Amino acid sequence: MQDVSSLVAQARDGRPRAVARLISLVEGASPQLREVMAALAPLTGGAYVVGLTGSPGVGKSTSTSALVSAYRRQGKRVGVLAVDPSSPFSGGALLGDRVRMSDHASDPGVYIRSMATRGHLGGLAWAAPQAIRVLDAAGCDVILVETVGVGQSEVEIASQADTSVVLLAPGMGDGIQAAKAGILEIGDVYVVNKADRDGADATARELNHMLGLGESRAPGAWRPPIVKTVAARGEGVDEVVQALEKHRAWMEEHGVLAERRRARASHEVEAIAVTALRERIGDLHGDRRLGALADRIVSGDLDPYRAADELVEGLTQPLAGGSAETA
Repeated sequence: MQDVSSLVAQARDGRPRAVARLISLVEGASPQLREVMAALAPLTGGAYVVGLTGSPGVGKSTSTSALVSAYRRQGKRVGVLAVDPSSPFSGGALLGDRVRMSDHASDPGVYIRSMATRGHLGGLAWAAPQAIRVLDAAGCDVILVETVGVGQSEVEIASQADTSVVLLAPGMGDGIQAAKAGILEIGDVYVVNKADRDGADATARELNHMLGLGESRAPGAWRPPIVKTVAARGEGVDEVVQALEKHRAWMEEHGVLAERRRARASHEVEAIAVTALRERIGDLHGDRRLGALADRIVSGDLDPYRAADELVEGLTQPLAGGSAETA
């Protein structure tokens, strides 16, 4: 068993091994997870969480690395969660983003953690919310969360970040892809990376046009800016940071930041509760209660919805007593 209080104290001092062990406890759904979260709770709330998403090949890892450099020049401690897809066959993941961010490997002010999705959809790992809490409590000023290469439904980052950055690149059909992927609704800042390629201006214009088509903003509402970058050379990265800081200031002024964090906490609680219920239902296979309900359905005495209501009621009663297990 790990000494959680000691690990938390070491993490606050910036010791990467302690941070790594805490995140490993989270990823492994350790029996000490409740103790870890209880110890971290009073220490969180100071980090600015930025999510980066986009299609494969747009330069998410390169852009993340460039943002790390920009924030380090400002003297800020930076945490990075880079999520990689798990193989549906072996269950393994390459976790290659740390290779692209090797320039920061020896910087004590940067902590980089690769995480596998382990089959979780939405572009993130299931343990990402708790891992963000660990980095927050460890004193990171900025946490950059890089999703896997998203498809048309993998936009979960919008519910986990304070600010969502959507990256696109010219020549990849990203303008049309953006329109049908739902990412026009989640982006707070849009970045057209690889802007030294032909078609970058056209991609930016197309994106600006599509954002305008769906615009029904109230006066004073945030309008996502479009920034062109060449992340591999660091060009335009400072402008992205400026756009992020403007969005953060706008959110603080209008109470949006607090509301987003409240919604994030609600989502996290709901996910933990649903996981606990799912585990309880899984334990019922072969249970006499489930069999009895099935017999009543077959005989016509009960319909499946009423049977499910009875089952859920029986399962949630112990939850009120606080005996549910966390995810």
